[in-house]
Amino acid sequence: MSHRTPRAEPPSAGPPPGSASRSDAGRDAPAHLAVGEPARLPYHALIWLAVATFSTGIDGYVLAGLLPDIARDLSVSEAVAGQLVTAFALTAALAGPLLGALTSGREQRATIMAALAAFIAGNVVSALAPTYAVALGGRIIAALGACILGAAVTGYVVHLVPERSRGRALSFVLGGWMTATALGVPVGLLLGQSSWRVPLLMVAAVGTLALIGIAARLPALRYPPTRLRERLQPLLRPRLVAGLLVSTGVLCASYTCFTYAVLILGPVHPQAGAIILIMLGYGLASMLGNAVSGRLVDRFDPVRVLTAILLVLLADAVLAGTAFSVLGARAMAAATLAWFLLAGIGNGAHAVPQQARLAAMAPASASVVMALNASAIPLGVALGGGAGGLGLALGMEAVQLPWIAATLLTATLALHLVVARWSRRPHRLPG
Repeated sequence: MSHRTPRAEPPSAGPPPGSASRSDAGRDAPAHLAVGEPARLPYHALIWLAVATFSTGIDGYVLAGLLPDIARDLSVSEAVAGQLVTAFALTAALAGPLLGALTSGREQRATIMAALAAFIAGNVVSALAPTYAVALGGRIIAALGACILGAAVTGYVVHLVPERSRGRALSFVLGGWMTATALGVPVGLLLGQSSWRVPLLMVAAVGTLALIGIAARLPALRYPPTRLRERLQPLLRPRLVAGLLVSTGVLCASYTCFTYAVLILGPVHPQAGAIILIMLGYGLASMLGNAVSGRLVDRFDPVRVLTAILLVLLADAVLAGTAFSVLGARAMAAATLAWFLLAGIGNGAHAVPQQARLAAMAPASASVVMALNASAIPLGVALGGGAGGLGLALGMEAVQLPWIAATLLTATLALHLVVARWSRRPHRLPG
């Protein structure tokens, strides 16, 4: 129900639990950005957070097709060059929870700016690196900034925007990351024609643009003061840890197939440039799923929205596994395309309800929870690549990988339902 809320400041007794107070260290937020104000989303501020998530998201894709060039330029094998990607993901997964806890008590605009500056610096170091060791060090620095940034941005949005608008706000900001999935591989391949270093400099340039916009437009925001022990408390809650594993499960199932998508799609889509166009379509489908789920979360319980998305992903995997075993070549071309694009919609759609549900479990520690989720995601990516690789090593054909994804999604759906029933009352984000 929409109504006009007075702009009066709350009583001096302090902010309600789970809300944020404006920092004395920075400029006050405008009245229409005060926590609890429902009228409009502050897009003029959120747009710069979306640009920041775009820069961190595209960073994970621009090097995907350039490993041979990196290996040749830095005089290492392609396998060793690939560790530049692995080092980034593992650093973010391992460092995210601790750094998120350590920084969640600080003024959040300053935290976001410092994290983004570290991310930019790491990319510049890697782009200018004369040796592999220096490039690896730059990737680690960039990952440290990215993992803090991912948690801080999502926690910032959760605290700034009223409950009934959080789905749209998260969808808008996460749309930057979804856009990166659509453009990452094509942009990396196009810009990397002259040198693999150019895409990294492009990422640094986009990050710098976001940094300038954040400094100019983002209001200062500080969460209610808590001790470090209290901020780490979510780690001791089994229900929350189980909820985080849902993120791992979805990404594991996704990357079981996505990592080897060329092996599935290539034989029936052999035309030059077809894979790049299909990957672009996957990214656009992810963006669509993200946008739609954001609006659904504002209308319905995030748990129900997530349940529906998991069921769609599971049905897509089962139907694909069945169809790929019986269809002829011509029908396979259409079937693989339909499967891949629907998977893109589902994988893009799950992020908003999952993050809204996790934030509702521990609203006073939202930034820490988002840091934990930011670690659960690359863990799922790594496990998914391993699961698909193991299946291929054991003699499975690439077109059979959706059956592994279906098995993982069945387990993930079961875990999600257990988490949903674990609590006797619904967990809603405080307004």
